[in-house]
Amino acid sequence: MKENDAVKALAALAQPTRLAVFRLLVTAAPEGLSVGVIQEALGLASATLSFHLKELTHSGLVTSRQEGRFIYYAPAIDRMNLLIDFLTENCCQGAETCAPKKSVRCKPKTVTV
Repeated sequence: MKENDAVKALAALAQPTRLAVFRLLVTAAPEGLSVGVIQEALGLASATLSFHLKELTHSGLVTSRQEGRFIYYAPAIDRMNLLIDFLTENCCQGAETCAPKKSVRCKPKTVTV
């Protein structure tokens, strides 16, 4: 990930409502959630949610898809992992003593048909 992309992603997450939306979407990865479900879960007005989803989508951290009358938003797991890698790539210059306590790699669920 390039520095400009990391700044854009971090800026999108540097707001409490957007952070809450993104964290909610991560729990529903990879399918995502409909706008109505997000709105109800977080108690947000439609216009407020729309604004924040636009910012998260613009940052590349969230994708959207339409299914019939509904729009679903999902976290861009690969992009999230790139951001985590960017933030930790120079951790203590590789010394094992300060490695993150918990190594988490989010992987999209595979759907069997």
